[in-house]
Order: sequence, then C-alpha cells, then structure tokens
Amino acid sequence: MSAVLTFLGSLNLSLGTEAGRSLWESAGVLARRCAGRPVPAPVGATGREDVARVLAEGARRDPAQARALSALMRGVPLPAAARGVPRLLPASSPFFKDRQDALKILDRELSRPGEGRPRVVNIHGPAGIGSSTLAVHWGWREVGQFPDGQVYLDLNGASASAALPVGTVLHRVLTQLGVDKDAIPPGVEDRIGLYRTSVAERRLLVVLDHVHSAAQIRPLITSASGVVVVAVSRHALVGLDAIRVPVGPLPEQDAVHLLGDLVGKQALAAARATLPSVLERCAGSPWALRACAPALLQPTGQATAPDESATDPLHAILDLVYASLPPHLAVAVRSLALRPWPTLTVTVAAAALDTAAEQAAGVLAELAERQLLQGAGTDRYVMRPLVRQFAQDAALREDTPARRAAVVERTVAELVRFAIEADLAALDRRWHLGPRYDEPDQAGQAPRPAAYPGPGEALAALEAELGNLLEAVRTAESRDDAETVFYLCQAMWPIQLKAGHVEEILPALRTGVRLADRAFPGTDMAGRAHTQLGLALKDLRRDQEALAQLESAADADRLAGHLRGQATAVESLGLLRLGQWDHEAALPLFQEAGRILEAIRPGERGFEDVPRARALLERHQGRALRGLERLDEARERLLVALRFFRGTAEAYNTARTLTDLAAVLLDAGTPRRPGPWPRRRWRCWRRSTRSLTWSTRGRCWNGVSAKHGE
Repeated sequence: MSAVLTFLGSLNLSLGTEAGRSLWESAGVLARRCAGRPVPAPVGATGREDVARVLAEGARRDPAQARALSALMRGVPLPAAARGVPRLLPASSPFFKDRQDALKILDRELSRPGEGRPRVVNIHGPAGIGSSTLAVHWGWREVGQFPDGQVYLDLNGASASAALPVGTVLHRVLTQLGVDKDAIPPGVEDRIGLYRTSVAERRLLVVLDHVHSAAQIRPLITSASGVVVVAVSRHALVGLDAIRVPVGPLPEQDAVHLLGDLVGKQALAAARATLPSVLERCAGSPWALRACAPALLQPTGQATAPDESATDPLHAILDLVYASLPPHLAVAVRSLALRPWPTLTVTVAAAALDTAAEQAAGVLAELAERQLLQGAGTDRYVMRPLVRQFAQDAALREDTPARRAAVVERTVAELVRFAIEADLAALDRRWHLGPRYDEPDQAGQAPRPAAYPGPGEALAALEAELGNLLEAVRTAESRDDAETVFYLCQAMWPIQLKAGHVEEILPALRTGVRLADRAFPGTDMAGRAHTQLGLALKDLRRDQEALAQLESAADADRLAGHLRGQATAVESLGLLRLGQWDHEAALPLFQEAGRILEAIRPGERGFEDVPRARALLERHQGRALRGLERLDEARERLLVALRFFRGTAEAYNTARTLTDLAAVLLDAGTPRRPGPWPRRRWRCWRRSTRSLTWSTRGRCWNGVSAKHGE
C-alpha cells in the first residue's frame, strides 16, 4: 500500500510532462479494471489513498493486475530532478561599504546548528538604502558555503498588483534549480513538494529580492539545514519567522569613501565646497550618493548642490539628476514611468518613445548610466519605484493628458502587435479569433509570424515579455478596453499551453472573461475567453470552476452561432472529464463536438480547420474508448488520427497519438515481437516509444513482457 501511494504521489508530481499525463491515464484505466467500476481521479492526499487502496487490493486478488501495476510503477517518471549548480546572484558592488553589524548577523545565522529550524533572514530598509546590495555582497562573500548553488529572484514587490504570485515564484525557483519547465506540476502544493524534495540534501542560498509580503515566500521556507533563505523587503515582513536585519544610512565617513571611489580623490577634493551639502541631502543613501556623483565631476563653480528646500532627501537628489538631463532623456524617463512595466525592454521603450529600436536601446543605456534604471539582463532594465513615482509626478506637471494617454496607448498597441505575431509563430496551426489576426494595421501591414528561427524561440520571446503583457492587460482594464484585453489573453495561449505559467496569467484571463461578458455577451469572443479560462482552471485542477467556465463558453458560442468555438468548448468539457477518469462522460462529449463540426459548411467560418479538429477528436475518442476497455474501437480511432497528423507533418500530435496507440496495444496484450502481430502495428509501437522518455519506454516494454511471462 505505501509503495503504491508513493507511486501515485510521484505520478502526481509528473503531470507537467507528456509521459506523466500518459501514465496518469493508464493509472485510471488500471484502477477501473481493478475495481470493476469507474474510479474517479484522485484529488489531494486523501483521494490518492483511496486509489492506492483500490490498486493494491486489485493486485492482491489478480496476478495479472499485479504485473500491470508493477509495470506502471517501474515506468513512472521520477520526480523532476534539479540538475546543475545555479550561480545566479547578480554581480556584487565593487564599492561596498560598512554594514559590518549586519554581516555579523548573517554569519551567525549561517553557522548556527540546524536543529530542524529554517534558516531565514529578512533584510529590510527604505528604498535606495542598499538592502539588496547587502544580500548580494554577503552571498558572494560566502559563496564557498553554498557549493550547490545560489538562487536569485526578483519578486516585483513594489505593489500588490505587480508582485509575483506564489505559484510563479515556485515555478521560477524550480527552473533556476534546473527542473525542466514541462516537468513542473501545475498545482501550488505539488510545486511546494517538488521544491522541498529538490533542496532537501543541498547546501543552497536562496535570495528573494523586493518581497511584498510573507505569504509570497512562505512556501520556500524549508527546514533543510543546508538551505539559507534571504528575503529583502522595504519593511520588516509581518508574519515571517525570520532573523531581522535592518539596514540604515551609511555613516558619513563611509559615504565620503564611497564618493571617493566613484569619482576619484582628486575630483572629491575639488568639490569640497559642495560636499557637505551633498552628504547632508543624500542622508547616507548609497543610491543617492551614486546618483549625485556625476555632479561632483563638473568644473569648480558649476557643481550644483541638491535643492535645500526639499524635505525628502531622495526626492532632492532626483530633482538634481532630473535637472541635469538633456531634453530627450527627460521626456524618455517621464514616458517610461507612466505605467509600472515590470521590465523596460526595447519593445516597450521603442513604442513609448515612438522611435526605432536602436535609438530606444541607447536611451535605456543612458538612463541606466544616470542611475535612473537598473540593468536586468541584455537590453532589459527596471525602474526603481521611487524613480517611477518622481517621473510620474513630473509627467503630470509637464505633459498634457492627451500626450500621456497617447504614450500608453502606443505602448499597449505595440505589445498587442508583438504578442499576436509571436503567437502566430509559436502555434501556427491553431485557429485564431478576431480581425486583428487578419486585418492590416495602420501602416497597412497584416499580422504575420515574426522572424523567429522556430516555434520554441517564439514561445521564449512571449515568455520573456510576459510581465509586460500582463501589465498591458491591467492597463487596458483600467481603460475598460475589453477588445485589447481579449487579444492579449488570446495571444498568451502558447504560454498557457506550453510554458507552465498558468497561475501567473490566471488573473488576466479572469479579467478577460469579466470584460467580455460585459462588453460583448453571447458572442464568439466571450466564448473564447470562457474557454481559455476554463482550460487554465482545468490545468490547475480546479474542476468545478473549470466546468462552469466551459459550459458558459459553449452557451456563448451557441448563441453566437460560432460552431467552431462551440465544438472547442464541448471538446474541452470532454478533456476535463477525461482527466477526471470519467470516460463514460467524456466519450459522448467528444462525439457531440464531432457532430457540431459536421454542421460547418464549405465557405463558413472555421471550415478550413475542420479536418484537423476532427483528427484531434478522433484521438480523444480513442483515449476515452481505451478507458472503457473498447480497445479495438480505440485502436481504429487512433489510427485515423495518426494518418492525418502524419500526412500534415505535425510532429507533436503524431508523437502523442503514437504514444496513445502504444498504450492501447499494450492493454490488448500485443506480443513482444511481431509474430502474428501485423508489422504495421509493431512499427507504430516502436515509433511511439521513441517519442517517450526512457522511463516510459521501459514501462511499455516491461508491461508487454509481464503480460506474456517473458
């Protein structure tokens, strides 16, 4: 019983992989066979215990079921392993000053006995004071204490709306640990389990920067004695059991030394007349001192001291830096600050500034040199919250409402264009909805797949811009622009399908449904929005919510007379039931979807996609028939699907269909070698196993061997 329960737990963690999903279906078929009745798919630990009991009892009663269960358990993919040693800390500052007391606290926490108590440190301090610099400096200083790596993640915690959700934090940390993205389970609880398993025996530093709340990082707290979690935040995190390390201003002597390192001793001596005022106004803030340093390099008599009338020292420094900007940079910083874009990329900057990509990249680099932006990778930058607030205030004073609105509208429009073209390149065979996928833009150019080397690169581009796409959704929502939200959500489907960011985009999908129901109820666009949200909820195993959304989708498409969308919604309902191991309910839904497709006539919308849609339904019906143990029918359905996907050279669905066919042939007890088995089926099995992981291929081989005593 315990071994079977462990098997189901491991299988649950592997649902992010093709092999894991295939084995999940096989486990459902075997559970039904053992019980002699339908068995619902388990949800949670209690459900897994119930299914484990069914499988164990069936194995005790019947040697054939025991052999089949043994083959399944030998073939289950191991929980995704963390590979490699991440070295992801940003570069440390060469001019780090003071902080000796804080460093001693960190050292004590590292050296104390573990005793089952998590090692968690919360470094906190106001903006620009150097909290993040302290965490990174200590991480590099103690790099030898963490031979299994250092993880670093920016949690975007400046505001609640921009802060990364827990599931996304876990996904990104697991990715940094080397877990394949498609091996990361969709559920938060399963991700927590995978993370804790992955770090249990490691000596690892996890630095979480710009944390918004304790809830954001609590799942990453582990009692593993070799793991140290350092959380950096603006304020002490309430509700987090952690060692507090407050960070205050630099002493004056260290502030002078920092300026000397930045500008040189000679320049510092030449600026002695303004130096006391600069030190006073910078108030020990390392960021403010860095921002003021260029002013000290001006010739004697020209150096400008910060505005003495300003009450906030950082605001005074920003006044000084902003006043020194040439006009084109002043306009740029105001334009880029109008929305809280998580990362300022060349795409965003070129649109906001209405300029070419090359000029936009140069502007971003200049603003970074002046400490108004921070580098976050190649041609990627972030704007500090205090800089953004200052620049937004300046924009309110200096720019007209019409100009501000035009900048934001232009930026969102460019992100929509980018997303549509990347979507077309990432999944070129799926059907799309809405005129923006077909009609020319204002420049007379119709959307087309962008020039990516392949679908993987297009998906990576979408994934890299995801934070900005989600901010574009929030921006469009604030303007009640339901159409723009719809296109952005639709274009994020490749990320939802293949990149594992379902929880991260879920709020955007909910926004899309809410606005669609209000702006265009009972239309094909409302149906598409409900379908996409329903599939996301299905992947997160929130089945009741998914059911409600998919039923709403089918109703909207039926009212709109959009047969292609209605068929997709009904097909998705069948997939929901299939994942629940409810084969009796799944099969008629797939059949109903097929009848809806049959009603689409030549020349009607969606007709060109009908052959592929039918092939997908043939595959799904084969899977449902397998669960009902109607194996001959299942085989024939899968062979129909296979012929189509081979004929259209669709490698992904060809491999999936071959995998399903291998499972059906295995259930039917097909012999290990050709013999009486037609060679065509043998070749299908051989090809299908080449599309699987080695563990699943071994399961198929072991299962055939077990059935025939070989």
